[in-house]
Amino acid sequence: MTLTVQLTLVHCILGLSSEVSLVTATFTKQLKRVILYYYIFFFLHLGKQISTMSPEEKAATIFNATFVRPAKFYISGFINIPHVKYYYVFLCFVYVMTVLGNVLLLSVIYLVETLHTPKYMIVSNLAVTDLCGSTALIPKLLDTFLFDNRYIVYEACLSYMFFVLFFTGIQSWTLVTMAYDRFIAICFPLRYHIIVTKPAITAMLLFVWVSLLTLVAFTVGLFDRLSFCRSLVIRSFFCDHGPVYYLACNDTSLNNIMAYVAFIIFLCIPLILIGITYVCISIALSRIASGEERLKALKTCTSHLIIVAIFFLPIVGINIAAVASDIHPNARIINSSLTHTIPALLNPIVYSLKTEEVLNSVKKVFKRRLSNTTSSRKVNSLSVLY
Repeated sequence: MTLTVQLTLVHCILGLSSEVSLVTATFTKQLKRVILYYYIFFFLHLGKQISTMSPEEKAATIFNATFVRPAKFYISGFINIPHVKYYYVFLCFVYVMTVLGNVLLLSVIYLVETLHTPKYMIVSNLAVTDLCGSTALIPKLLDTFLFDNRYIVYEACLSYMFFVLFFTGIQSWTLVTMAYDRFIAICFPLRYHIIVTKPAITAMLLFVWVSLLTLVAFTVGLFDRLSFCRSLVIRSFFCDHGPVYYLACNDTSLNNIMAYVAFIIFLCIPLILIGITYVCISIALSRIASGEERLKALKTCTSHLIIVAIFFLPIVGINIAAVASDIHPNARIINSSLTHTIPALLNPIVYSLKTEEVLNSVKKVFKRRLSNTTSSRKVNSLSVLY
């Protein structure tokens, strides 16, 4: 009896396992069929979406079911503006003059020993920043639109964004450092050479470079967590921060926070600090009895005030206009491109024409070069005679 019961139990277990395996096989087959139907529906729906896209969006987009890292972005630039290439030719001219002006200013500061002061260390830093910022932006911009290379690799786009944002921030905080120099010179003239020293200015500028490098690297690094499953057409003239992260289809709240942080650090805080320094300078000037001395002290600030106005007014204007009303993309692109390029062109001109020290130093350099060439010609003529 015991053996019979055992055999019966074994037969039952075998029969049950065969039924389970049959059910499992049927379930697997049905699951495969459901998955197949899902993918057919997904790709049919995807095909309808692609058919409604523009050619640029079709070519630029790579799809993935979970996370989308695009191979390339497409920079749209201006929309429906005839003869727009003349504007890019103008920007090319601006870049050439920017390079010449800033190289000339740096050369004069380097050659004239009387300009080897903390104040002109800051001016040199601004000139280097202008050169680097313009070189980061304009050559690639010209390649994009003059030669119609509007597709940009994902990694190159982030690098492009990093350098433009970084040098814009450096430019802003260099103007703050200049305001600090003028504040000490006018409010504490007797202690100026004790407070404003080369090591102190070097430390300030180094702190600005390292801090902004960290901030911008973190801001741009946040793009690695974004998925781009929709349009990859950037509605700007370069890989601008806002127009790029708006294209993402997952959570961009952290990117949005960093955009506000960058706006406050790049624009609001520098403007507030510069405003405070000039309020203090105005109070100090009002205490000077002589009108002539007051005017002389004020003249030392005119170059800096002009550069601050050139740099900050367009940025403030476009942001106020953006909050107050909708701005046409073309108007925003023109304002933004001129804001990034014109200050770098005008800064060396302002410092050369409005600062007597630089103007006199330029004259000295050219006189020295002229006298050297004249003397060398006389020596050569005498050697020919004898």
